[in-house]
Amino acid sequence: MPISEVEVLLRLLLAAGLGSLIGYERERHGQSAGLRTHMILAVGATLAMTLSINLANGSGGDPARLAAQVVSGIGFLGAGAILRYGTSIRGLTTATSLWTLAIVGLAVGAGEYLVGTATAVFLLIILSLLDLIEKHFIHSRVQMPLMVTGKDDLLHIDALEALLKRHNLKMSNVFVSKNIKKQTVTLRVMVGMTETTPIEPLIEDLSTLHGVHTFQFGEPTAQN
Repeated sequence: MPISEVEVLLRLLLAAGLGSLIGYERERHGQSAGLRTHMILAVGATLAMTLSINLANGSGGDPARLAAQVVSGIGFLGAGAILRYGTSIRGLTTATSLWTLAIVGLAVGAGEYLVGTATAVFLLIILSLLDLIEKHFIHSRVQMPLMVTGKDDLLHIDALEALLKRHNLKMSNVFVSKNIKKQTVTLRVMVGMTETTPIEPLIEDLSTLHGVHTFQFGEPTAQN
């Protein structure tokens, strides 16, 4: 028996809610695929499955064929929207919106006008209105590289960790290298921070760190 359009709408709402739960949790941990990405993916996948079932009930075909072909066929288009910038990956939201819009097109083409239009509206809300919610309530955490060089017997990793803790920052991916001839040590770490983290006080404290000679914070500009 075909799924009614009202039932499909309810399933889309549930999928959006479930996607938001997972996306919020991932975004709080600084993952590239966050709230919008998970919600769009959940809504699109739900529409693909319900549309496949309805079309199969009308023709007696396999309800999984359409969903499988869409998932595998649209992947190359989404991959083209994903780019890597240093330690960050951008374009995931665009990739999932392209994938979802492809399924919206299938829905409209099959005569599922209500659910196709509703999904497009959901997508518009996720991309526009939820952006405001993210900026006000979700401070996504990003990993920034920090390299500190100083005198071997004065600059210690414990002192750097204590300094970062005073700024409510955590470090990870610790790498230590020493120059025996020059008697210097270089500490390379990744620092987890948000858009609201004050930068100037951190830079001032790094400048006064015992034994430090130079330090570099953030991603350097690529040289041609």
